[in-house]
This record gives sequence, structure tokens and C-alpha cells, in this order.
Amino acid sequence: MKKIAITTFLLIFAATLPIAALAQKNKKDKKDKTETTAKMPELKTLDDSISYLIGFDLARNLKDKVNLNIELFTKAIQEATSGKESMLSEEQMQHAYMSLNERISQAQDSEAKASSKENKDKGEAFLAKNKSEDGVKVTASGLQYKVLTEGSGVSPTAESTVKVHYTGTLIDGTKFDSSVDRGEPIEFPLNGVIKGWTEGLQLMKPGAKYMFYIPSDLGYGDRDMGPIPGGSVLIFEVELLEVK
Repeated sequence: MKKIAITTFLLIFAATLPIAALAQKNKKDKKDKTETTAKMPELKTLDDSISYLIGFDLARNLKDKVNLNIELFTKAIQEATSGKESMLSEEQMQHAYMSLNERISQAQDSEAKASSKENKDKGEAFLAKNKSEDGVKVTASGLQYKVLTEGSGVSPTAESTVKVHYTGTLIDGTKFDSSVDRGEPIEFPLNGVIKGWTEGLQLMKPGAKYMFYIPSDLGYGDRDMGPIPGGSVLIFEVELLEVK
């Protein structure tokens, strides 16, 4: 990115504050004059747009975590782009970085916990209703399942390796994974997957197809897992193809 683009934008941006203050003073002292207004910077080039994006995105992401001092913020960027030394020592910068990272981590943890609790509440409501649906059974752990097709033969144990086809969705119908869509079943040891699968697959026999409704504590818990938000109930349609 060109330094001149960043500096130009920051100078214009910083200038809006004193211009606005001056406008208020003129209005008070000389009511017959037209009030001065600060113009927004024009985004004429791609560098202008990128410069604006960096400033806007950074401020938006930090506004709830840091009481951002705009004057120092713009001063620091102007000095950095002009090659000046930082006002902070290496030790001071390290301390500031650590404090910032801690604030960001705390904010993210708080947001994740709030989101996870909301998902848990929705999941519990779903499971409370779902357990009364025709054909749905509930195990002692809270796992819910429904037999779609019965199989035959010997059920796997927790130490078995199985081959399955599956499709996974959230309670709102969002599909997050499917071996069926990929056209390729997967193999895995039952003791190496989430608790809901370890328990549920042991209820099945080869050739069987079940629906599993897995509470979050038998799934991925409160943590996000790719497209799966923390605290989510997981719904799987699973076909047991083979026990090895």
C-alpha cells in the first residue's frame, strides 16, 4: 500500500475535528456567517478506499475494547508512515500489546459464552419438544435417536472401527457436513469421535439408518467448531455400512 495514501487520509480525517470545533465558534461569535462544515474525504483511488477501510475496520473492531484516543491514533500512523521512531519503548509496546490481547480475548470469551448460552437454550427447548415425537427414544445420557431402518448382525463396541454415511444439520436446518453429498463414506474408530456418536453407533447394526439428536454436552460443548456454533444441538442422519 502506498504510504502517501494513508497519510493523506489520516491528515484529512484528523483535520475534521478542529474544523468542526471552529465551525461551532464561528456560529456563536458571528451568527450572520455561514456555518463551516467539514467535508468527507473523497475516495478517488483504490489506495484511498483501502486506507479508509483499514481505519474504519480497525476502529469498529476496537471501539468496544479500547477507549480509542483519535488524536494519538492518527498521530501514531502519521509518524510511522513518515519513518519516525515510536514514542513507546519496546518494553512499553510489549506491555500495551499484551493488555490489548487480553482485552480482546476477554471480549471474545464473553461474546462466545453469550452466544453459546443462547444456542443451549434453543437446543434444550428443541429437545424437550422433540422427545415426544413419534419414534424418538431417549437414553440415560440425554441422547435422542430415532430408528429409520433396522440393520442386522453385530453392533460395534467403543473400540470398533466403523464405516458410515451421514448428514449433519443444526436445529434450524442448516447443513454443516455430509459424506452423502461428497459421495464417499468415512471410517473412524468409535472412541475417537464425539460422545453422541460413540454412544449412538453402538445402538446400531450394519445396514441400519438412525437419526441422532445430540445435546451440546455430547457434541462439541460450548466451543465453536467450524460452521457449528458453540452450544449447538447436532442432528445426524447416520447409516452404518460396516463394522470392522
